[in-house]
Amino acid sequence: METQAYKRYTITAALPYANGPKHIGHLAGAYIPADLYARYLRLKKREVVFVCGSDEHGTAIANQAMKEHTTPRAIIDKYNALIKKCFEEIGISFDIYHRTSEPIHHQTAQDFFTNLNDKGIFVERESEQYYDERAQAFLADRYIIGTCPNCGNENAYGDQCEKCGTSLSPEELINPRSTLSGNKPVLKPTKHWYLPLDKYEDWLKEWILKGHAGDWRTTVYGQCKSWIDGGLHPRAVTRDLDWGIKVPVQGADGKVLYVWFDAPIGYISATKQWAIDNNKDWKTYWQDKETKLVHFIGKDNIVFHCIVFPVMLHAHGEFIVPDNVPANEFMNLEGDKMSTSRGWSIEMHEYLEDLPGKVDELRYYLTAIAPETADSEFTWKDYQARVNNELVAILGNFVHRIMILMHKFYGGKVEAETATITLQDENLNNELGRLYDEIERSFESYKFRQAQQTMMEIARLGNRYLTEKEPWITVKTNPEDAKLALHNGLLLVGHLACCLQPFLPGAAKKILHMLNWPKDVITFDEGIFFKNGHQLNPAELPFEKIEDELIERQMQKLIAKKEAIEGPAQPAEQAVIPAKENISFDQFAAMDVRVGTILAAEKVAKTKKLLKLTIDTGIDQRTVVSGIAEHYEPEGIIGQQVSILVNLEPREIKGILSQGMILMSENAEGKLNFVSPINWMPNGSVVR
Repeated sequence: METQAYKRYTITAALPYANGPKHIGHLAGAYIPADLYARYLRLKKREVVFVCGSDEHGTAIANQAMKEHTTPRAIIDKYNALIKKCFEEIGISFDIYHRTSEPIHHQTAQDFFTNLNDKGIFVERESEQYYDERAQAFLADRYIIGTCPNCGNENAYGDQCEKCGTSLSPEELINPRSTLSGNKPVLKPTKHWYLPLDKYEDWLKEWILKGHAGDWRTTVYGQCKSWIDGGLHPRAVTRDLDWGIKVPVQGADGKVLYVWFDAPIGYISATKQWAIDNNKDWKTYWQDKETKLVHFIGKDNIVFHCIVFPVMLHAHGEFIVPDNVPANEFMNLEGDKMSTSRGWSIEMHEYLEDLPGKVDELRYYLTAIAPETADSEFTWKDYQARVNNELVAILGNFVHRIMILMHKFYGGKVEAETATITLQDENLNNELGRLYDEIERSFESYKFRQAQQTMMEIARLGNRYLTEKEPWITVKTNPEDAKLALHNGLLLVGHLACCLQPFLPGAAKKILHMLNWPKDVITFDEGIFFKNGHQLNPAELPFEKIEDELIERQMQKLIAKKEAIEGPAQPAEQAVIPAKENISFDQFAAMDVRVGTILAAEKVAKTKKLLKLTIDTGIDQRTVVSGIAEHYEPEGIIGQQVSILVNLEPREIKGILSQGMILMSENAEGKLNFVSPINWMPNGSVVR
């Protein structure tokens, strides 16, 4: 839980470049987590502004305009509209989605620059930069191509070789040439303004290394520490370019603010516009110490949001700095890095077009595999399994059973001897209280994957309760007990709908409609009860099963996209683990392998490879110690169905009695995958 109470919250999500469509890896990295946090805070009745917008300056925009033979303005208008529409349809609940091309942003960025410049913060330096004499323009790094000194790629850019991934500077290229004219550029002196990051090292050490060693994510803190320990250097805040915000200094013709400098100021200008639109004071959200500022980003933006932008804010003197920057790692796709340029990606608009009505399914899966502490991987088969085995078989099944039974036995009417119907089971009340507390703790510590898993425990609790009470049987032998059980189950559905709201807003609304709830939302501190005589709406299926045909089409489309860019994949020789000696059928038949579900997982202390798993085998619940900790995070495998050898002789591992072995597939490179049923199977099913 929070160690400090805040009056309000300013939440930012990384500004996406408006130079092309964005893929679902971006969603998983910054936008889904930010939306979950904002929705949770609103349900806690806290004052929140959640801002984002298109980043519309810099060479990436100008480059795309050249590729599409149009203007930067046409590019940003096109992709701003597409990205904004996708965010809206996916349910990202921004209070404002702004644009850095808006006049209010230009003015805000120029005012920020002027403030620092008037204080003498910047350092003016003259340096040599490549210049195209034919085009009469200084060349940004991306306007220079040449031969990569590392791999020999003849079309490497001045900032990076996209073939081998090496970061470069234009001076390192062999035989550099201008993309504007094709001519060889010349070095020409030019003056720029620099932010002296090195002068703020002591402040950064105090603020980050001492102040946030215990609450920032390991990756974030580690990357910051590495930069600070390595020594910081002045960083240019201007560059020679036509497209961008003009430098507000006399004699700075042809110069604009570097996009890394102007983009984060976009959070401030967006808040300004929101405040104007809603009759608010923007300053309280950026300059009041009782405001909590949180940036949601991917790990490639850590330095800018944890070092550079905070230095800018601190140097200005009137702004708060971020309380936390819960950056995510990367999400890969089907065993490879996600990349739009290589065709190996699932664009947001493509998902929405190909899987209409499946927004909550995407939100659920991206949260379930969120790369919070390590890179994760999206696979279409796992997406299908999670939707079918969890959303359909667990959550949807519980809600639908309760609604169907209420309509079957009582015509959908909630009636009892009391004026209000509340939860009448002490064990359920206690367990719900524990789950609510755990959900809130997870949200407050930015563990959204864990929060969603705990939310699903409410559905599992409901299914167990129904199985135990069997109201479809007791309705004939003990009608009052049956009615009480179904009323309790119905109230669990209400609590589930409440906790669903940040994660699956569409499903939550559908369930609230079925419950005929009087309001559109249920806040976390509201009581869940029904008035006597309350009439429910007809039952609906909250989710539908994902069929194999849909998954196969998506896989074929993904492969076709990549082959259209890179050509057909050449079959590679794969190393194969040698076969073992033959065994008899009787030896094989002696193994009792069952389908089980992982209920809990935790790392074994003082080990790198071991996880302690609690598995429901259908026969019992048992503990298994498994060497998969380097391949899977504990929180990410809760609910995973596995194949488990249940009649293996128990043995003690690191002081823990391990009662079985889960089966894993392993390739020659040592990569592990669970051996699981393609479709959900009851725990205890025999693997033959």
